[in-house]
Amino acid sequence: MTLDFTQTLAFAGVVLFVGYGIKRLVPPLTRYNLPAPVIGGLLVSGAIAIVRTPEWSPIAFDTTLQPPLMIAFFTTIGFAASLSVLRVGGPQVLKFFAIAAVIALVQNLVGVGVAQALGQPPLMGVLAGSVTLTGGPATGLAFAPEFAAAGIAGAATLAVAAGMVGIVAGGLLGGPIGTALVERSKVATPGGSAAASDRVAAHVVEAASAEPAAAAPSGEDVEAYGLLKALVVILFAMWIGGLVSTWFQTHVTFPAFVPGLAGRPLTLPPYIGAMLVAAIIRNVDDLTGLIGISQRLIDDLGSVALSLFLALALMSLKLWELAGLALPLAVILIVQLAVVALVAVFVVFRAMGKDYEAAVMSGGFVGFMLGTTANAMANMEAMVQRFGPAPRAFLVVPMVGAFFIDFANAILITLFLIVYR
Repeated sequence: MTLDFTQTLAFAGVVLFVGYGIKRLVPPLTRYNLPAPVIGGLLVSGAIAIVRTPEWSPIAFDTTLQPPLMIAFFTTIGFAASLSVLRVGGPQVLKFFAIAAVIALVQNLVGVGVAQALGQPPLMGVLAGSVTLTGGPATGLAFAPEFAAAGIAGAATLAVAAGMVGIVAGGLLGGPIGTALVERSKVATPGGSAAASDRVAAHVVEAASAEPAAAAPSGEDVEAYGLLKALVVILFAMWIGGLVSTWFQTHVTFPAFVPGLAGRPLTLPPYIGAMLVAAIIRNVDDLTGLIGISQRLIDDLGSVALSLFLALALMSLKLWELAGLALPLAVILIVQLAVVALVAVFVVFRAMGKDYEAAVMSGGFVGFMLGTTANAMANMEAMVQRFGPAPRAFLVVPMVGAFFIDFANAILITLFLIVYR
């Protein structure tokens, strides 16, 4: 059976909500923050892998809409890169962001080194580095075509495997590491109601990223008009971003002092151009108020695009491609887990103040540098339920994990792709 792109998208939507249903029925899936599209998509691709033969497959999908959905998601990340929000977070947010960005770079360098030691292509180590650990399965699947084009066989399947290991590890390791830091360092804990953490942090974040007042032309529905404006702004950034990427490819080359790359065109994926354009639009709008961008609506549309993109990508995975690569991937990931754990204990905890809040941040750091921001929040929530509120941690970690690290990570990944192609 062959589905056209409309039927494929509809099928992906059904698969997505099957994932939500399974997640409700199996509580551990919620506990470890496994995304619904990952659950539903893997169920379909797993069933296909079981019944297929080398000559026959039960269903074929038309994934024409997968690239634009992926670009739309990364464009919404660009809109989140607000300098005014970063400034309101203060020096702690800047310091935590700097640490996260440096460790994302370290993840890639470690991955390259271990992959080469195992006789694997360097880019396999990058794929099992910041692409899928700092970035998560979504970033891994978004960049998988670039890695496949660079010669990494089964890139999408490897990305999902690494991302899933990262999510589970981030959920398992973050809380115990943060708790051990509290107990062994004998830092003072506040006790009291943990809900204070969320209230204080939410108040500061809302003040930093206040939504513009809802307004619409006379006779227009306010919500529909706001949604339309957000959609058009995203599409405009995607359009101009594509032109920016094309311009770089045709007009910009590497300088002569870059070994092995001199004279080669600087090829940027379309989502990088779109992210950069979106970030510029967002910060100009912060200064002028000309557009009145609603980040809440932008984020909602980004979540829709991401969910459908993940469902499309995962249900068409070729899981059999993982055979023969499981052992080197496992070795790379074990090293990566050790690196992040050591950094949390010896770098993050000390750099962020060596106090209770720093310990909570360390647990959150493990969560989103191995898994997702949801893992980070779950780790920190478990700690504050036991030891008391940590409002500074609940401000710093989500601002970096949800708003800024994905933007920096995409630039890092692109640079590694350029160097090791």
